[in-house]
Amino acid sequence: MRLVFTLIILIVLGLSASAQTRWVSGKLVHAENGEAVAGATISLPALKISVASTSSGSFRLQVPDSIMALEITAIGFEKQVVALDGAELLVRMQPSRKSMDEVVVTGTMRAVQRSASPVPVEVYTPVFFRKNPSPSIFDALQMVNGVRPQLNCNVCNTGDIHINGLEGPYTMVLIDGMPIVSSLASVYGLQGIPNSLVERIEIVKGPASSLYGSEAIGGLINVITKHPRKAPAVSVEYSGTSWREHNLDAGFRFATGKKSQSLLGISYYNFTHRYDENRDNFTDVTLQNRISLFQKISWQRKENRQAAVAVRVIAEDRWGGEMQWTRKFRGGDSVYGEQITTTRGELIGNYQLPVPEKIMFSFSANAHRQRSAYGNTIFDADQRIGFGQFTWEKDAGSHQLLSGIVGRYTWYDDNTPATASATGAKNSPDKIFLPGIFIQDEWQLHSDHLLLTGLRYDYDKRHGNIITPRIAWKWTISEMDHLRLNAGSGFRVVNLFTEDHAALTGARKVEIVGSLKPEKSYNVNLNYSRKFVVPGGYLNLEAATWYTYFTNRIIPDYTSDPDKIIYSNLDGYAESKGFSINMEAAFRNRLRLTTGFTLQDVSITNRDAAGKTAHSRQLLTEPWSGTWTVSYTLGKGNWMIDYTGNLYGPMLLPLLGPTDPRPEKSPVWSIQNVQLTYKGRKGMEWFGGVKNLLNFTPARNTDFIIARAHDPFDKKVEYGTDGKVVATPENPYGLTFDPNYVYAPNQGRKLFFGLRYTWKGRTD
Repeated sequence: MRLVFTLIILIVLGLSASAQTRWVSGKLVHAENGEAVAGATISLPALKISVASTSSGSFRLQVPDSIMALEITAIGFEKQVVALDGAELLVRMQPSRKSMDEVVVTGTMRAVQRSASPVPVEVYTPVFFRKNPSPSIFDALQMVNGVRPQLNCNVCNTGDIHINGLEGPYTMVLIDGMPIVSSLASVYGLQGIPNSLVERIEIVKGPASSLYGSEAIGGLINVITKHPRKAPAVSVEYSGTSWREHNLDAGFRFATGKKSQSLLGISYYNFTHRYDENRDNFTDVTLQNRISLFQKISWQRKENRQAAVAVRVIAEDRWGGEMQWTRKFRGGDSVYGEQITTTRGELIGNYQLPVPEKIMFSFSANAHRQRSAYGNTIFDADQRIGFGQFTWEKDAGSHQLLSGIVGRYTWYDDNTPATASATGAKNSPDKIFLPGIFIQDEWQLHSDHLLLTGLRYDYDKRHGNIITPRIAWKWTISEMDHLRLNAGSGFRVVNLFTEDHAALTGARKVEIVGSLKPEKSYNVNLNYSRKFVVPGGYLNLEAATWYTYFTNRIIPDYTSDPDKIIYSNLDGYAESKGFSINMEAAFRNRLRLTTGFTLQDVSITNRDAAGKTAHSRQLLTEPWSGTWTVSYTLGKGNWMIDYTGNLYGPMLLPLLGPTDPRPEKSPVWSIQNVQLTYKGRKGMEWFGGVKNLLNFTPARNTDFIIARAHDPFDKKVEYGTDGKVVATPENPYGLTFDPNYVYAPNQGRKLFFGLRYTWKGRTD
């Protein structure tokens, strides 16, 4: 009897539940071409119920009578909330412009939609870089097409960022739009920025001196940090590798007042175990111990006016050299080592004036102290830079005007001839004030045509007046097609001892021919972007071609004399030209991929003493390169696998002369990585994988990388009466010690693992 009663209750409850639900059906179509949208998710988020649309775009879902709307999402389309009115639904899905509509500021110094910017800007978020986790932004940029982190020394692993084949000093690095990374920090500036605080990285390829001045001759990298009010309350990431590397990155948000929020970031990297896999008695990878602290405070003001200030402090100790080196050998000539201690402080801020017009005051300052020893050569340097800028944005109908006044003061002192006084009694530090003004006009000629013109004037007491114009045109062919043409000029004032590590190693003497003049460039760039919405996904294509012409280019001459690096302004010209294509795609909520390919030619045309011209490729510049990321979501979305990599064509390498047995060109080489990620509950995430799957290192292709690693102080080198090295049985190739033959990392295959924790907290 009890069983019968139970069955009756269940039947009644079932009939009651049935009476409270209904079936809803419909079809999803592309709003622009009417094609079916397959693989979309139709859901009731509150009840955790969902179905997928069929290949014909149809769906059918049972919903409670109390539910009055559905949520529909699909890759490549805007999310829609659809009201239920009892009839069969026909939902027109609007194509998403998300990947083309991020707000960017770097190209024009104004906040505009990416698709509306007349200057092409590439945008990369932390999600992209997490596909191949790296302890620094410097390493992470190897994933970006046309951008390559270049190591410049086998011993201390200093490096710079190449954009479209141009060396690091041609790239300006900004934090929140401020040129905080000075020339002395060009090799360290992208290390020690807490990854947890990065909102996005914007990259502009090509000269931008008309807005940003010197150093922006080849491109810009703008690291934009998170707004404190939008950042998670807590974010922590730890990773370690089988090479005994440890990296900790943490961010914390907290209130500092009723109308102010603060963001604190901590980055710590430790690698202190010595490895010598290629058995040359030199460390394969530089040992490093680095900590960085970053704090940013923003204030909530009337009419949403901006006000923020940030401080970053970084301290680093790094060394590389012979395996038996200890600090007691620092600066001596018995055991070779390169040891660099760096301390650096930075201040960044902006304040929008409380006036009707949009006038912004932005400022930055940094103090950099470097104490280093390259063998028995001591290099001690200090640099202090102050930067201030007023900008005024004005909406004048079809014209968007931007004007600015800018000033930069640089104080620099070191123990080299660069700052020696005429008498040599004491140093004479460089003190340079570089004032400038600029104006920019974005003119909406037509609903589909936008014209940008700009002009900047700077005055340098050493070089006089410097004028850099700029012009850009954008044609909106359709909502999915954009064509951009940019042209302009750039300039760069050079300080060799702060930019070129090879000038400091002590392995070669530095010779400067004449008085170095500022480098100038003239550039034109054509960019085309197209978005395709395909069934179950989307595809973005972006292609660009460029040409840059340099005058007064400063070229280091490694070949005329194996014991010297000779610097002079090029008596001729240099060129950089090429083509690149990027593709981004996503399909069926599971497969996502990005890939890029760059073809480039960076060359030098020089005139000799007889007036003859010689044409040559630039050293350490790849003629072509490619990058890729492939991501696939497994199961219900908790597991993801990422396969990333890059591929580089052969580049010319700096040899010590015709008898140097090392290869003149690098091979085609590739670094490939795989990662598996598991997203757990309550903000936890675990990841691990393998880096450098192919176990590639430069030592694979040559008997030795560092020339005469057994005699780093050249004590056994013999010289002839003409001052040139003489070949002997002990030195059959007639070489001297040289650690600058480097084009790829010396670190082979390694395992890595890590975890992330994120707690969003309250954001109101």
